[in-house]
Amino acid sequence: MITDVLFGATSIVVGIAVSYAVYWILDRLVGLTSDRVQKRIRAFAYLLPAAVLLIAVLFVPLIQTFVFSFMNSNGRKWVGFENYVDLFTDEGFLGILLNNFLWIAFVPAATVGFGLLIASLTNQVGPTREKVFKSLIFMPMSISFISAATIWSFIYVNVPPGRPEIGLLNALVIAFGGEPQPWMLVSEFRLNSFLLMIIIVWLQTGFAMVLISAAIKAVPEETLEAARVDGASRLQVFWRIVLPQIWGSVMAVFVTVIIMVMKIFDIVLAMTGGAFETSVLGFQFYQEYFLNSEVGKASAIVVVLTLLIVPLMWLQIRTVRHQEALR
Repeated sequence: MITDVLFGATSIVVGIAVSYAVYWILDRLVGLTSDRVQKRIRAFAYLLPAAVLLIAVLFVPLIQTFVFSFMNSNGRKWVGFENYVDLFTDEGFLGILLNNFLWIAFVPAATVGFGLLIASLTNQVGPTREKVFKSLIFMPMSISFISAATIWSFIYVNVPPGRPEIGLLNALVIAFGGEPQPWMLVSEFRLNSFLLMIIIVWLQTGFAMVLISAAIKAVPEETLEAARVDGASRLQVFWRIVLPQIWGSVMAVFVTVIIMVMKIFDIVLAMTGGAFETSVLGFQFYQEYFLNSEVGKASAIVVVLTLLIVPLMWLQIRTVRHQEALR
């Protein structure tokens, strides 16, 4: 423990010292040029270390992964599109893609919907109660996905017959006269996957609420007063005045949650280990690379995941730029 702390402290000190030295050297080198040249290259010089680091830890591994996706299991023999053919002709992988699309269809919409509803309601309860309610709803954001999975495992748990029922969901089922169910094993209609999705909605609703609430408070009061003077109801004011003005923030939250959902891994690992038709692309990569030692197939999964995420990132950047332009 002490060794780990010392290693961490040393890393921080050395990292700060090296960063300072790099920028000091760059500043000295830029200072050797003329004033005219300094104005042109100073900003680029300060961005250079970050650009080099970005290329080293992002672009190079991305290109390497793309190349490996055309290799065999140990990454030494070229096999062309064989890995992609194996993936898209595998019924199990198609089921994994279906799971990912279900996550995309349900989680972002539910998260933004609950965030929008809670933000609208808490903005009308007064400053003191608003702070309390928002703090309670935002609180799940402070815990990790693994911790959240542990908490919810006690809600979904199914104990063997003869033992006291400790699962909250089964306790409610029994209270209403039903039979306890092994919820994580129920793959009909992907029920177990939807139960996992609820955990993410619970975690991310606070994030959506905070951003959307800030956007609602930034809506000019004059537009709201004008609508009320014209006889608009509260619902009409919200749908026709407030929502169009905060749409950029809503879309930004929506796309952010989609990208997060595309990479989901922790919840699936902790709750089901990808069994019972709950696996997703992120977990399947982990299984192929670390458990099955299939470098080629794991790299192909990453490429597929990247191709699905890139358009969403472009949409997010476009939404943010549009929002900034409106300001």
